[in-house]
Amino acid sequence: MKDTVIIYVISDAIGETAQHLIRASTAQFTLEGGADIRRHAFVRDAETLIEILGEAKNADAIIVQTLVQKKLAVIASDYCAEHGLPCIDLVSSLTAAIEQKTGQKSKEDPGNMRRLDQHYFDRIAAIEFAVKYDDCKDPRGILEADIVLVGISRTSKTPLSSYLANQNYKVANVPLVPEIPIPNELTQIPRNRIIGLTNSPEKLAAIRKVRLKSIGLDETSSYSSENRILEELDYGYRIFKQIGCRVIEVEDKAIEETAALIIEKVK
Repeated sequence: MKDTVIIYVISDAIGETAQHLIRASTAQFTLEGGADIRRHAFVRDAETLIEILGEAKNADAIIVQTLVQKKLAVIASDYCAEHGLPCIDLVSSLTAAIEQKTGQKSKEDPGNMRRLDQHYFDRIAAIEFAVKYDDCKDPRGILEADIVLVGISRTSKTPLSSYLANQNYKVANVPLVPEIPIPNELTQIPRNRIIGLTNSPEKLAAIRKVRLKSIGLDETSSYSSENRILEELDYGYRIFKQIGCRVIEVEDKAIEETAALIIEKVK
């Protein structure tokens, strides 16, 4: 029996609707490794779609699609049927029913649901910001961010960055590794913009073992060992104290719940 599940969300828009439904469904199960939701947004051509489906096949994933364009939806459904992948299409059946009831044809316009107002463009900018400054790829992003998340590996920094970006917050995140000094930029911004994230040793060990297994590495690696995790947690708390940031324990909290706490603390 699997203690984690990989779900690919494939959309020709943002894909957030599918993500909300998936979280509602997976909340009904005890998944020690959690649900690994891999969202692929703005998929607008067959070549990109097939490449993503190939990745999903290799990962033995479930496919959840919200493809408005019928041609792409059919490609995805046919691929999944051919390769035995579970595929949930959240759009096609309802679209077909509306077409039958109204006699109209779908516009097949993925972006038609959203008005292109300033709020929309700010949101897209925030999403791009989160991707650009994920894992401290460029520490200069810390200076521009509305929120900076810091924590050791597997404390939900990236998922939280993505979720908060969808709430129009520019988020950068910084991984804490004992062997790597923290970027100077962390000491140059108001501490109320910085949130430390932590987790229990037991939860971290479980998540890290699943992560190692998913990428084909030895589950007994030092990355998931008790000594290494305790060393990193101790280092993390020392950094939190050094920079004077507030800390949130993410264990057993949904991403939405943690995000709400972050926003409350930052405000």
